[in-house]
Amino acid sequence: PPPEPPAEQKPPPLPPAQEEFSFLPLVHDIIKCMDKDSQDVHQVLNELKNKFQEMRKLISSMPGIGVSPEQQQQQLQNLREQVRTKNELLQKYKSLCMFEIPKE
Repeated sequence: PPPEPPAEQKPPPLPPAQEEFSFLPLVHDIIKCMDKDSQDVHQVLNELKNKFQEMRKLISSMPGIGVSPEQQQQQLQNLREQVRTKNELLQKYKSLCMFEIPKE
C-alpha cells in the first residue's frame, strides 16, 4: 500500500462546482414568485443577496486581485523570459550529448 501523507498536510480544497457561480436559477425563482404573487419572493431575494455577498468575498480573497494590469503584464513578461531562457539551456544541454535516450 502507498504511504499515507502526514496528518498535518491537507489536500488542496476542491474547486467550487460551476453551479455555485450561477445566479440565473435564483433570478428565475424570483421571476416565478413575482408571477405567482407569492410571499416567498423576499426569501429568494435574500438568497440572491447572500450569494452576491459570498461571491464578493470569494473574489476579494483571490490571489493577485490587488495586482494592477501593468504589474500582471510585467510578471507575464518575466515568466516568458524565464521559459525562453530555460528552453535555451535545455537545448544547449541536449546538444552536449551527455544524455542518452534509450531506444526501444
